[in-house]
Amino acid sequence: MTTKPQFRPQRLLQAMGLLLLSPLTLAQSDYVAPRTLNGQPDLQGVWANNSTTPLQRPSYFADRAELTEDEYQQLLAKAEEIENGGGDALFGDGFLAAVISGEVESYDPSTGNYDSSWMANRNIERRTSLIVDPPNGRLPEMLPDARARMSAEREERRDHPADSYTSRPLQERCITYGMPYMLAGYNSYYQIVQSPTHVAIIQEMIHDVRLIPLDNSEHIDENVRLWHGDSRGYFDGDTLVIETRNFSDQSSYQGARGNRIFKERFTRTAENVLTYEFTLEDDETWVSPWTAVLNYTRSEDPIYEYACHEGNYALEGILAGARAEEKRGAE
Repeated sequence: MTTKPQFRPQRLLQAMGLLLLSPLTLAQSDYVAPRTLNGQPDLQGVWANNSTTPLQRPSYFADRAELTEDEYQQLLAKAEEIENGGGDALFGDGFLAAVISGEVESYDPSTGNYDSSWMANRNIERRTSLIVDPPNGRLPEMLPDARARMSAEREERRDHPADSYTSRPLQERCITYGMPYMLAGYNSYYQIVQSPTHVAIIQEMIHDVRLIPLDNSEHIDENVRLWHGDSRGYFDGDTLVIETRNFSDQSSYQGARGNRIFKERFTRTAENVLTYEFTLEDDETWVSPWTAVLNYTRSEDPIYEYACHEGNYALEGILAGARAEEKRGAE
């Protein structure tokens, strides 16, 4: 897979420059968002998801929504250790996993991961999960048919990993990372642009752009299925509310496919904080909907082009290697 991470030298993880954030201090109760010329809450700018908080709460923490002070200090110390040691960068759930286990392991031991110099400054929160509902911070139970479907899909990928380019993930084919893109600290930047009638959300990873009408009109015909679904939005006070449906079955997320309904809420809760809440509902996948909250922070950097298509020789190499293996097997 050919990816082109954007090098932000001023954003390298610095042990003394970590952003230390708590859900109790991020929001300002008396904060009033600035307005655009037409009176909308102004959400414009570049916003970053660089949180160390994992999507699901590790079972170690049981029902605790926040770290203790000792655990929080361990987390800070581990981040400093990673930076000073120049070791593999930790993506997603890796920070809390390192605190629990006391070890930092590469997710790709054969070739190694990007080291920490590729990562942006991380926002070290006290939260133990991005998921806020269910209260246990975990994804709801998956329905039996959905589990069987996912198992069959895994077997198909295992048994036919490179029959053609369509066997490979959408990310490797430079099509989309889907929505929501949850990987933090690595090209995890978004730009919001507003007009009186539309909001555009530009995702740095594979430069996806969502153009969302604000008239709260009816969704397109349900037979029309899109990679990012069909979005409609409106402002509810200071909050931008978006509902998206009509996803393609091929653009799945956490096992949910085209049937899912995706509801988002964007609220500027401080000058440099945009609180992003989303709820996923799919009665073909989970026993109940679930909700997560991310705290985006303002970035002064622009969105960079994610030039995935340029020289994407990895895909050609994967398919050529598969054909060579087949030839060798036949001989």
